[in-house]
Amino acid sequence: MLKKYTLKGIAAACLITCAAVVKAQEQDLVHYANTLQGTNSKYELSYGNTYPATSLPFAMNTWTPQTGKNGDGWKYQYFEKKIRGFQQSHQCSSWVNDYAVFSLMPVTGKLSVTDEDRATGFSHQNEVAHPNYYKVKLDNNITAEMTPTERGAHLRFSFPKAASYLVLDGYTRMSMVKILPAERKIIGFVDNCRWAPSNFKNFFVIQFDQPFKSYGTWENKKGNIMPGNLTDEGEGRGAYIKFADGAIVSAKVASSYISPEQAELNLITELGADKTFDITKEKATKVWNKLFNRVLVEGGTEEQKATFYSCLYHANLFSHRFFEYGKDKKPYYFSPYDGKIHQGYMYTDNGFWDTFRAQFPLNTILHPTMQGQYMQALLAAQQQCGWFPSWSFPGETGGMNGNHAIALLADAWVKGIRTFDPQEALKAYYHESTNKGPWGGSNGRGMAKEYLSLGYIPYSEQSQGATAQSLEYAYDDFCGYQLAKQTHQPFYQEVYGKQMYNYKMSYDPSTRFMRARDINGKWIEPFKPLAWGGPYTEGNAWHWQWSVFHDIQGLIDLMGGDNNFTAKLDSVFSQPSTIDVGAYGIMIHEMTEMKLINMGQYAHGNQPIQHMIYLYNYAGQPWKAQQHVREVLNNIYHSNENGYPGDEDQGQMSSWYVLSAMGFYSVCPGVNQYVIGSPEFKKITLTLENGKKFVIEAPNNDMKNVYIASAQLNGKNYTRNWLSHQDIMNGGTLRFEMSDKPVTTRGIHKADRPYSVSVYNATK
Repeated sequence: MLKKYTLKGIAAACLITCAAVVKAQEQDLVHYANTLQGTNSKYELSYGNTYPATSLPFAMNTWTPQTGKNGDGWKYQYFEKKIRGFQQSHQCSSWVNDYAVFSLMPVTGKLSVTDEDRATGFSHQNEVAHPNYYKVKLDNNITAEMTPTERGAHLRFSFPKAASYLVLDGYTRMSMVKILPAERKIIGFVDNCRWAPSNFKNFFVIQFDQPFKSYGTWENKKGNIMPGNLTDEGEGRGAYIKFADGAIVSAKVASSYISPEQAELNLITELGADKTFDITKEKATKVWNKLFNRVLVEGGTEEQKATFYSCLYHANLFSHRFFEYGKDKKPYYFSPYDGKIHQGYMYTDNGFWDTFRAQFPLNTILHPTMQGQYMQALLAAQQQCGWFPSWSFPGETGGMNGNHAIALLADAWVKGIRTFDPQEALKAYYHESTNKGPWGGSNGRGMAKEYLSLGYIPYSEQSQGATAQSLEYAYDDFCGYQLAKQTHQPFYQEVYGKQMYNYKMSYDPSTRFMRARDINGKWIEPFKPLAWGGPYTEGNAWHWQWSVFHDIQGLIDLMGGDNNFTAKLDSVFSQPSTIDVGAYGIMIHEMTEMKLINMGQYAHGNQPIQHMIYLYNYAGQPWKAQQHVREVLNNIYHSNENGYPGDEDQGQMSSWYVLSAMGFYSVCPGVNQYVIGSPEFKKITLTLENGKKFVIEAPNNDMKNVYIASAQLNGKNYTRNWLSHQDIMNGGTLRFEMSDKPVTTRGIHKADRPYSVSVYNATK
């Protein structure tokens, strides 16, 4: 009998069996991710400033319910009682609003078109909000559902037995709509965008599965309705469709920045084969479950799992893919920098001041192929814009501090992602670091001449944030040095090898703080360590003391050694949460959030201090890092609407959680190391792009056992306070034995400390 089975048949049977095993092992995890996490936010207090984005990972656009008025940056607030529409969105921060927006809203009974008139009550009890699927039953008994594709979405509206309308709103600025009744279709464009070339348009196409009973256009400034009108163009133009009473209407939507024809192609490519809404939903579910199963957590509570996967979802929303695929299946894009069409990849909607710290390092682990594309896109953006983007939305805004594109490039290179020309990268960075660009604080380098001659940015009324800028420039120059050294470019290595130590110019030994100087080198008086603003960006001296990512040992030496350094770290937590509004003059939300978490002067709700907990590892007291990491993980992150201790910021806050829950963190991007903290779960299995698995085990882990008693890497005793990127990518097992008491004999030797450039260079 065995002779009847050919080798081909046996191989096929094995493949089927293996596939069945893989499928059986893959868990349904997408239900853990709550897209309402962090949505209970407002101008005065942020619990995340998120909105419930129904999206695929890094998709070109997302879809979300809208509670705010058109143009309001707070597009969905948990405490609001009415929904005004279901939007296509790209927003990465409430503070910069949104772009390329249009919305759909189902209406029953009387036709109501303006966002105020059509707003309909709802209850969160009638809401389902996950990455793959959003559903709400409105108080008027209309049910709305959404499920995503990369460049579009599938929507379904179920009406009660009454007049059934769907209203398309062109949002703000210019828009065009054209109704095609015979094709059951609406096409058009919106151009609402602040940072983009003048020829920017978001072309859309909406395909319905039900015939139109009547239709018309309208404008959203005065709410004027034009029944029977098939097309209109102007400010805030929209359309409406009337369906049969009590209809169940499905709408396939896709958009393009390139052309109406490309929008049609995107619709066909991504949704053409989906005969039903449920098919699209199933595809989206598979995408998210595949990603979530690549980071499989075990041994935590249900709430911990919900928090973890909600954060992992947010960590995989930004940046947005700005490229599209042509008929030849090759990527191309409309450039948000020069307004032309280019071949290749482009990514947008990300503020690097936030995300260079953890979101991009997490991508180097989970998505190295995408990270390689991103590095190519950075150089393409620089060529089209004349400057590296610092905060793209979708073009360059110049927001926040520093020149952190170089941090992304250096970090990619040292981790083996080498898809770009390092000589071109350093040439561009040299231009960036010696000139000021026309946009914002971080487009180029403000006061570059002063920085080059003095080693710091002198503080004045015209140079707010000078000390913060000085510290971040020194770090960025380290990244330039690192890339130059790795790629044998001596000119840049020499230039940046000197400038990366400029952080020392801002340290005042008499107060033991990083401080502001004037142009003559004198310390600015009076000095109040608790005062926010002035020379510090969104923080005070306690927060900015630690921004020497690349040379913590050098900072320790400046501060007088390990004992002084760790005592200062301790003082961050023992200080009262006193607020001195300083140069801001009023309470800003970051101050309120620091006071709310009640961890002294530790302000986890904003970026400058988020790495500080891990610095105990550099000074012989790693158990304190372990304690504080778990305190933050367990106490100030949640899966609910109050999920974050401040702005989530394009995945940075979530990536801090995801990395820290795995047991390590990227203190210094541009270095091939992660600093060890304390893992949240008994077991996490990372399935890497290369097919290998890296497992973090802590079998006796629980809420009390937060301290590392011992560690083994691939069966061998491991005392270091850091883990290399290659250790992870090679696959293997990192095993921790946990304790409920500090273990003060592990990780205390000089050799156990993470990288500091001054130590590394001294030993070479």
